[in-house]
Amino acid sequence: MPSAPRKPRVRSYDPAKVRAALEGQVRAVRDVVAVVCAEPDAEALLAARTRLGEWTVGELVVHLAGAMRLLPRRLAEPRPASARPETDLISYVGGLSSLADDVAKRTAEGAAALAHASPAKLAELFDQAAEELTSALAEADPATVIPTSLGSMTVADFVVTRLVETVVHADDLADATGVAVRHDRQALAAVVRLLADALAAKAPGGSVEVRVPPFAVVQCVAGPRHTRGTPPNVVETDPLTWIRLATGRARWAEALDSAAVTASGERADLSAELPLLS
Repeated sequence: MPSAPRKPRVRSYDPAKVRAALEGQVRAVRDVVAVVCAEPDAEALLAARTRLGEWTVGELVVHLAGAMRLLPRRLAEPRPASARPETDLISYVGGLSSLADDVAKRTAEGAAALAHASPAKLAELFDQAAEELTSALAEADPATVIPTSLGSMTVADFVVTRLVETVVHADDLADATGVAVRHDRQALAAVVRLLADALAAKAPGGSVEVRVPPFAVVQCVAGPRHTRGTPPNVVETDPLTWIRLATGRARWAEALDSAAVTASGERADLSAELPLLS
């Protein structure tokens, strides 16, 4: 008999490790932006389309700069009336899709303001945003509660959301430009785990085991719970493929066909649950 789904736990992240991971990931993104903006055909590269619909590479760079500036801006805003956070990481991830239109609008406005900026100037502005974030990370108390578009949350948790932005969009940049990105290992691990936990929250249960070695293993999907031996329903993939599936950059059927994902068992079909956000 199928057991009642358990409420997925909300994983905690060590603030010092997350801060170091974000600093490392920001350096990795800066390296990509610097290479792109220094190319002889930089203007053409920045005008090229990305896999994000109408966004160009230049607009993606602008969006990333805005994502990095968001922590300093939130810290400068009035503190929420309650010292208790209103949202946690799983809830935040679940609500991100609702912000898509607002994010697109702000990115378009930022890109329009920089429409005539040279590639060198764009790289300079991106570096400034990265420095602002680094300074904010050094000064902020991880326990401070700050406002966000999806409810107040601690600085420590908000820093994890910046990892999602910088890891996912660094991969978008690499895909659009062909410039390889060297993701910070701990940043990649945190994003993989958060998205795996978000899947377990969206489809609670224990009938399917999802493995993303070496970073995460979660159980999900209602049905008979596995207790010992080899699980009957197993999904396994690598970290970047998992992130792409979870964010709509890759499609389930295509990932299966290319063997980027292996799925065994009659319940090991996650196509109805993915993507988690886009």
